[in-house]
Amino acid sequence: MQTGKIVTSGLVLRETDTKEADKILTVLTPELGKISVIARGARRKNSRLAASAQWLVYSEMTLYLRGNWYMLDEAGTIELFDGMRADFEKIALASCFAELAETLVMENSPEILRLLLNALYALSALDRPNRLVKAAFTLRLLALAGFEPLADGCAFCGRPQPHKPMLDVMQGVVHCAGCKKPGKGFSLPLTQDALEALQHILYCDPKRLYSFTLPEQVLQQLDHVVEEFLFAQLERNFRSLDYYKSIVEQGNHL
Repeated sequence: MQTGKIVTSGLVLRETDTKEADKILTVLTPELGKISVIARGARRKNSRLAASAQWLVYSEMTLYLRGNWYMLDEAGTIELFDGMRADFEKIALASCFAELAETLVMENSPEILRLLLNALYALSALDRPNRLVKAAFTLRLLALAGFEPLADGCAFCGRPQPHKPMLDVMQGVVHCAGCKKPGKGFSLPLTQDALEALQHILYCDPKRLYSFTLPEQVLQQLDHVVEEFLFAQLERNFRSLDYYKSIVEQGNHL
């Protein structure tokens, strides 16, 4: 067991108040994976830990072990993602990303941390549609967590460019509309543009993840298909996703 101080970077996925002035933080780090950290006195006015002990703040942290707990000794913020915090829709979507990442990271996975940081940066600083960032982050996260669909051609006939492509969200395969046998799985249609975007998300360099554009109608289709793939693979819903969708719905009625 490590006994000395540990210096790492970490993103706070969740914060919980405890005792009089402490916080318990769920932190995603590149070296240690997802860990629980006690930030003593972080809720006190003028605490030197206060800024870094906030939800979705990325910091350099100095930790030490006390029993089975990591204790936050020192911290300095690296990125606050201020650009998204005044936008209700963006912050709701960021909450969804944090919940998905916390659910899917099972062991040390620096790739998932990088993906989440880049998604938060996209929401905060890049002029990309929220729906595009949502679809790209969700699908790439599922792929990193072991739920990558087979999308480089028809899974049944082998055709490189499936005819009237569809994604079977249960079996996780792309196929031609005419190749699927009735009664097995559950497939949703994709336009050719949506299929190409899906392939881009799965296979592109991580730095180019959000470097595609789609007409709004096609983007809606891609987002819907990715969301159904998420539900089918994980067999559960997410409270933060429901909240985000309620925020979007309210915005559409204004």
